[in-house]
Amino acid sequence: MEHRSESNVKEPIDDATVKAGAGGDRAALRQIYEATADRVFRLMVRMVGQQDADDLTQQTFVRAFTKLEQFSGESKFETWLYRLATNEALQHLRREKHRRTKELVVEPTGGQTDHVEQDERVAMVRQALDQLDPELRAIFTLKEESGLSYQEIAQTLDIPEGTVGSRLNRARRELRRLIDGSPE
Repeated sequence: MEHRSESNVKEPIDDATVKAGAGGDRAALRQIYEATADRVFRLMVRMVGQQDADDLTQQTFVRAFTKLEQFSGESKFETWLYRLATNEALQHLRREKHRRTKELVVEPTGGQTDHVEQDERVAMVRQALDQLDPELRAIFTLKEESGLSYQEIAQTLDIPEGTVGSRLNRARRELRRLIDGSPE
């Protein structure tokens, strides 16, 4: 499965496409996948690391496509899909029970020194993220990496909107503490 961010399509999936996909229309399923796979993959990389992101992205789409008829249309399709993906990632993390530092792909920069420093910063943040409680990591990732609103995160995780804000603040404080306490 190939995931690239060049086709960063932001148009939401419409109800007609979802209904067609639920009815088994392969073109609709392909359209849903192509429009959302990169974002789900990036979420998975942030949640579980590069090593497991492909498999969990595939599992998310298998689950989504088998449950398409359950999509009620009360929220955006993407919010529903993020909820499935987040649940898949959290289940995986619970099964793993141990957190390893995962490799993070970094875009190359102009200078070698800048690249090394950026790699070190990214590794430090990745390590801190890996140490966060999975629920806090999910909220932080959905907000900071995926750009979801508090309301969308609340719908995705099925928690009150106010809880999103308090947990996001707690995640940021915990990340700051972990990064400041990390050896350089």
